[in-house]
Amino acid sequence: MIGIAGAGAFGTALAVALAREGRDVTLWARGAAQATETARTRTNAARLPGIALPDRVHVSELITDLAGAQAVLLTLPTQALGAFLVEQAAGLNGMALVACCKGVDLATLRGPTALIGAACPASVVAILTGPSFAADIARGLPTALTLACASIDGEGLQHLLSTPSLRLYRTSDVTGAELGGALKNVIAIAAGVVIGTGLGESARAALITRGFAEMQRFALRFGARLETLSGLSGLGDMILTCTSTQSRNLRYGLALGQGLAFDPHVTVEGVATAQAIRRLAEAQSIDMPIATMVARLIAREIPLDQAIRSLMSRPLKEE
Repeated sequence: MIGIAGAGAFGTALAVALAREGRDVTLWARGAAQATETARTRTNAARLPGIALPDRVHVSELITDLAGAQAVLLTLPTQALGAFLVEQAAGLNGMALVACCKGVDLATLRGPTALIGAACPASVVAILTGPSFAADIARGLPTALTLACASIDGEGLQHLLSTPSLRLYRTSDVTGAELGGALKNVIAIAAGVVIGTGLGESARAALITRGFAEMQRFALRFGARLETLSGLSGLGDMILTCTSTQSRNLRYGLALGQGLAFDPHVTVEGVATAQAIRRLAEAQSIDMPIATMVARLIAREIPLDQAIRSLMSRPLKEE
């Protein structure tokens, strides 16, 4: 049995994809009301409408129902992961735990795997990341992701979690996979701002390119490998997130650029991560003009026109 903690869109999509291929899945929902409704209707209408849950998906509000799972996928948002682990560490410690979120925790400036490792030191820890949308996974559309695990257990997890349409590529570079997924969300917000302010597609292409340079500059400082950042969990995920309006980070940036309010109930991982990246970059003296601009814009430290001018007036130099 595979456990999934978090019955949002991504957790539900993974449950559907795995159960469709014959795996037994227990999907944990925070709260009896959501669990009861999802189990009764066999769909998560609020988060993933139009997708039916296969019979092999068991929905529960009891975290103890994840006991005995071959692996537990943690599909909660990064900013909620730390508190969840504090609450549930006793029951999860020693299990194979796979983070399925992208970001840096603002309270601790740690990534998801570090949060898991601190709370559950006896666990095998991995992260699943890369270019994907929940609706595509749930519909069985071809999706390729990176599974990063520093231990030899990564190969077993790779085979356990792969399906004919959900292909996992393994790496031991946890840092690179994790920071690629975190930073691409911040750059996607900036890409949305560029389009929202009417600067055009050429400007967005330039921003993505320079954003990728920032990703490399930052992640390499923390020990990431260049080939990881150039793969699915870095460049691949950045391309998807910066160009599709299915991306919540892109849509948030579009709203910023257009001066519109954004639904506060929608989780946008890049918002808190931008602040965390800014703090880490300042502490390490890493030049991150795009990420810093996004953080300052979100914090309302600068108006939109000044943020755009700060990017357009960067010094001319060799590429």
